[in-house]
Amino acid sequence: MIIEARHSARELIGSRFAHANFVKLKKTASFWGSIALAVLLSGCSPFYVLRAAYEEGKILWRREAIADYVQKPEVTLDHKEKLKLVLAVRDYARDVLKLKVGGSYASFSRVDRPDLTHIVVAAPKTELRPYTWWFLIVGSVPYKGFFERADAEAEARRLDAEGYDTHIRPSAAFSTLGWFDDPLLSHLLRYDKVVLSEIVFHELFHNTLYVKGAGAFNESVANFVGHRAAIDFFRERLGADSAEHQRAIRVWEEEQEFGRFITQLAQTLTELYTRDISREEKLRLREEIFSRAQVDWANRIASRPEHRARVFSRQPLNNAVLMHYLVYLKDLELFEALYQQSGQSLSKTIAMLRRAVKKGGEPFEAVRLLVNSYQPVMSREGSVSSDQ
Repeated sequence: MIIEARHSARELIGSRFAHANFVKLKKTASFWGSIALAVLLSGCSPFYVLRAAYEEGKILWRREAIADYVQKPEVTLDHKEKLKLVLAVRDYARDVLKLKVGGSYASFSRVDRPDLTHIVVAAPKTELRPYTWWFLIVGSVPYKGFFERADAEAEARRLDAEGYDTHIRPSAAFSTLGWFDDPLLSHLLRYDKVVLSEIVFHELFHNTLYVKGAGAFNESVANFVGHRAAIDFFRERLGADSAEHQRAIRVWEEEQEFGRFITQLAQTLTELYTRDISREEKLRLREEIFSRAQVDWANRIASRPEHRARVFSRQPLNNAVLMHYLVYLKDLELFEALYQQSGQSLSKTIAMLRRAVKKGGEPFEAVRLLVNSYQPVMSREGSVSSDQ
């Protein structure tokens, strides 16, 4: 199960972190000015932007530097360890992976709700194509986030009435793509250290590379980087035999396994949807395909009850649910192939990804061309190196 989900967040407006009351007053004026600008520039309603700005403002206003927060006596040992881990992840992301960290995740903010946002995903009933929302800065995105469950349900009902499949899922985190210094949110501390590290690496990668209007690419490549970075981080920090490193490897293997399964299911459904039969017959047959897929998946992981995608075998399925998974799992093996070609250097892989997408065009295709054009060359010493 993918647990980290991003709000389409550049329309979220907040204010800069400050301690002094004078700076807070100055910040407030700037904050509300930013809201007015967001209303003018956003592709969604003023009410939506104002509510998003209000909630984001609360998050940013409550920030405390992690280095100060961990000194408080009421902070549990478990939370102190996880918060210090986040600072180490920041350092690794900046110094080793060369990600654009800025001030993100150097602070902590308490959130008074179990889930930060509720994400709506939609798709046609007989086509695996995401319904998209458009925002001026980030372009088209295959989901929309709401801070209140009721608002998400209202949007889902609107789309249901238009004949779409819909799915609402909770979101654990979001990125403002480097516009603001995103804090670590309090509810993320419920996750174990491996998952927490994956989330932070994932979000920091969004600060570094984000292709406008390419939602599936942005999320899938960040998913890859988050997992691979966690594996490397724990190996270098705790050793290859550490429980954290072994768990990070296992989780990434499970993610790729589920990605392959979902991709095959999507291919089967696409073949059905392109058949020359009635819509009613397509809908009937897709339910049979969904049922068989869930039984198949349950059998595959029967001996692994803790598999991260275990919920798939028992959740209600429709095309929107499939699109949610595909957004985060598309072509994971493509990125893994590039990683292997780089000599298993994630920093080199990230640099290659950034160069590939800078050329423009469809980003998945740009990476595929890079992988296919790879030709190892033999050095004078007889070792193989990349000519990329």
